Amino acid sequence: MKTLTLFAMLLAAITTAFGQIANDNTFNVQIDGKDYKTQPRRIRIGNFWWVTANSIKPDQSIRIWLGNYANKDIIETGTYLIVDADNPDTKENWKKAQEAGNYKGIAVVKYVEETREPRMEYHVGKSLNNNETISVKMGTDGFLEASFACSLAGSYWKEKGTATVFGGVGRLMSKMEDKVVTKTTGYDSDIDPEGNGYKKQSKTDTIVLSNGQFKLKMK
Repeated sequence: MKTLTLFAMLLAAITTAFGQIANDNTFNVQIDGKDYKTQPRRIRIGNFWWVTANSIKPDQSIRIWLGNYANKDIIETGTYLIVDADNPDTKENWKKAQEAGNYKGIAVVKYVEETREPRMEYHVGKSLNNNETISVKMGTDGFLEASFACSLAGSYWKEKGTATVFGGVGRLMSKMEDKVVTKTTGYDSDIDPEGNGYKKQSKTDTIVLSNGQFKLKMK
């Protein structure tokens, strides 16, 4: 009972601390033919900035990274070559993009969807070297506009039994806290299953993103 009371108080505090910030950002794409619309944001993950577009019920996240030859945090108007999300920053990828002569740099796309609550199982999609592109335009109004379409290598992830058992109530509370942060702020909080107590399953598929467009305030 004490645990449930503490949990409720913690969720209330998180909700109060992180108010959803309204903005003019837009993100529209079809995921396997199904419309997906939300408000994107820009988030720093490690050393890089990503465009992240999230929603809840179920928790879903599309992340896009754009990198150019001069500085990975500077976005130039033009076309970017979408590459393997697991191994994007390779000499081969940069060489291919540069030798083509019509790319400003490379891009990565990653998709994550919660398929069993609370974050017990996931469906993950990652871009590949399929000669697909994303076109972007930096406006004088500070908005980044982009259009894209690509096929992702799909995989399935399930929480390890040991993580569930040994994590106990603490792990459950942590996941619920992350879900609240995702809901109230619009940022995906700890939604990625890789390296987080989940095991990749043998099942694979292809996730198709089509008619993708977004508009994001950069400054």
